[in-house]
Amino acid sequence: MANLVAGKVALVTGGGSGIGRASALTFAREGAKVVVADVAVEGGEETVRLIQQRGGEASFVKTNVSQAADVEALVARAVQTYGRLDCAHNNAGIEGAAATTVDYAEDAWERVIAINLKGVWLCMKYEIPQMLKQGGAIVNTASTAGLVGYRGGAAYVASKHGVVGLTKTAALEYAKAGVRVNAVCPGAIDTPMMGRITGHRPQRAERMAASEPVGRMGQPEEIAEAVVWLCSEAASFVTGHAMAVDGGITAL
Repeated sequence: MANLVAGKVALVTGGGSGIGRASALTFAREGAKVVVADVAVEGGEETVRLIQQRGGEASFVKTNVSQAADVEALVARAVQTYGRLDCAHNNAGIEGAAATTVDYAEDAWERVIAINLKGVWLCMKYEIPQMLKQGGAIVNTASTAGLVGYRGGAAYVASKHGVVGLTKTAALEYAKAGVRVNAVCPGAIDTPMMGRITGHRPQRAERMAASEPVGRMGQPEEIAEAVVWLCSEAASFVTGHAMAVDGGITAL
């Protein structure tokens, strides 16, 4: 790919690490100016530094995506800084607790839903009005857990299924208005979140990798490539799609 999003402005939430950082770097590589948002200031600022080090243009906005005022201010800041908003990768999310449906704690459930699902909704709520003025493309981070169930992940699975449904609904609502909305559904990806899930235990990580038909975990950059493609004109006829980028695990 080369200059897929040249001259565009891209917003990435959860851009301080993992898939979000890879997405921000890839948007910048492909010619976009990037607004990096994250609740983690150090990580977000490091992503901006990495982009600038490579000759790109980026800025950081501290954002808690579960708070409407934060998200509204984020989008306003992006437009104020760069004059428009062409692409958005609504990626911020957490894994949540590992517990059965019966044993899941209510406060833990509410936190996962607030960040993973409400956060995506809030982002689109404030991104889409700007994009209706100029056109644009949105990619939401779902998961293979948005396509199938996983034992012990009630809140995460529910939130990611919700992201897929929300993506399809928004895509239909704005299909004739020049705004495309898609989702990526990553499989097991080698990120800090995956490290927390495996407890940083090599044997657990090896079992996770072995569960993938391709025999390895994915890399954040492999998800980022799909995200940027979906935001580009190369995907101009793609909307309402939940794209599995999962090493084949949902084909089992």
